[in-house]
Amino acid sequence: MRQHPRTLRLLGSLLLVAMTASVTGAAPAPPASPTPLDRVVPAPASADPGGSPYRITPGTHIRVDGSRATRGVGEYLARILRPSTGYRLPVTARGAGGIRLRIAEGPFGAEGYRLDSGRGGVTITAARPAGLFHGVQTLRQLLPAAVEKDSVQPGPWLVAGGTIKDTPRYGWRGAMLDVSRHFFTVDQVKRYIDQLALYKINKLHLHLSDDQGWRIAIDSWPRLATYGGSTEVGGGPGGFYTKADYKEIVRYAGSRYLEVVPEIDMPGHTNAALASYADLNCDGVAPPLYTGTEVGFSSLCVGKEITYDFVDDVVRELAAITPGRYLHIGGDEAHSTSHEDYVKFMDRVQPVVAKYGKTVVGWHQLTGATPAKGALAQYWGLDSTGAEEKARVVKAAQSGTGLILSPADRVYLDMKYTKDTPLGLSWAGYVEVKRSYDWDPGAYLPGVPGGAVRGVEAPMWSETLENSEHIEFMAFPRLPGVAELGWSPAASHDWERYKGRLAAQAERWNALGIEWYRSPQVPWSVR
Repeated sequence: MRQHPRTLRLLGSLLLVAMTASVTGAAPAPPASPTPLDRVVPAPASADPGGSPYRITPGTHIRVDGSRATRGVGEYLARILRPSTGYRLPVTARGAGGIRLRIAEGPFGAEGYRLDSGRGGVTITAARPAGLFHGVQTLRQLLPAAVEKDSVQPGPWLVAGGTIKDTPRYGWRGAMLDVSRHFFTVDQVKRYIDQLALYKINKLHLHLSDDQGWRIAIDSWPRLATYGGSTEVGGGPGGFYTKADYKEIVRYAGSRYLEVVPEIDMPGHTNAALASYADLNCDGVAPPLYTGTEVGFSSLCVGKEITYDFVDDVVRELAAITPGRYLHIGGDEAHSTSHEDYVKFMDRVQPVVAKYGKTVVGWHQLTGATPAKGALAQYWGLDSTGAEEKARVVKAAQSGTGLILSPADRVYLDMKYTKDTPLGLSWAGYVEVKRSYDWDPGAYLPGVPGGAVRGVEAPMWSETLENSEHIEFMAFPRLPGVAELGWSPAASHDWERYKGRLAAQAERWNALGIEWYRSPQVPWSVR
């Protein structure tokens, strides 16, 4: 039988190791132990160890049912495992044993799964393909971190025996990426999507417009992108996504079971739009492009009808290329808009979003107006935010507005860890790893009905961030903790236990080439 080239390289490596040991007299390495089922991040709802581990071998197949989606998850898993194992790992609908992905009715919900592992194989069962995909992320973490490398590694590839039953606490587990202050390419966004998927994040909120740059092509207003997107913080070249670029981001995110939530911030944070079209200004004079970091100085002209033609066109075109349910209309820091005008503007704009089949999401200042039926408000206040502002949010939640929790002094990933952090800002304070993890979304705003909290989201603003390495350094190690707050049962949240599981993730980040911050609060075992 013809050997696969990677298998031959692996056999050669093992022979070399054996020869070296015989020459030097070195003792063979002790047998590897599989990663315990309860070491996964986010913590599973339940993990019951037992029985023998399963070992992935050159003869392992990935077995799927006949559906296209299940096969897609199987091919995704195979692409992860093949480079490091050197095995063929064919994806097939025939046979038994190996790694099996199956769709079946059960108590899984839209995203839950069950993972069963034993000597004969590993089976991941879910009611929907998203659940299978999340189960695959768990399987990745149960394998040695070297499985993430892009060259053949020695293994062995053991999966601990037992059963994991897992469903998420919240349906909204998001991460926001600000591509407006600094522009990030399609490939850079894809890289972040892959990192989010590992921790079962299911929403990618793209902040597509701000004072410093407009990042999405709008055919009916072309200068928004070509002129408004021509710069960024510090005066760099900026950039924008063509509609084809944006569709590719949406497609790629969907293949990782993340829903893209686009944001066009308004009526404030609009200098890039105002600079692009003079008619959007109350005085008819376009301001210059802006490359600083101040906020609150810009506003669309609430009294001009062209403003609402503009909003209608932008929402219509963006909704047409966004298959997801939501469209974010911003609404924060509208300091140059009077309260009366703000309310008037939101009363006009929210129905436009509904007109094009989307559900409104806005920053929590939206609760100062009248949130549309079904709208979600994203709370970004601090622990110290005033009682009046919090009360307004609580009242809206009691009246049916859903909440996404993104408290800035807890989960804003662009906040400095300490005063010595070379990147990030500190207006919300310093946010070390424990602080970002050690809070309960369900109890954060007293008086909010439990069902009103739809989930959590970790925003990443980019005033100081210019590349993927910067994004990663600020996201890791805080992002996995936010993911756990959104996924895992509240009873499992315990900092002392979590920090040990988090420490074990660092070897995986190294294997993936992820930059990360070595927090002194975590007992890291690797550099």
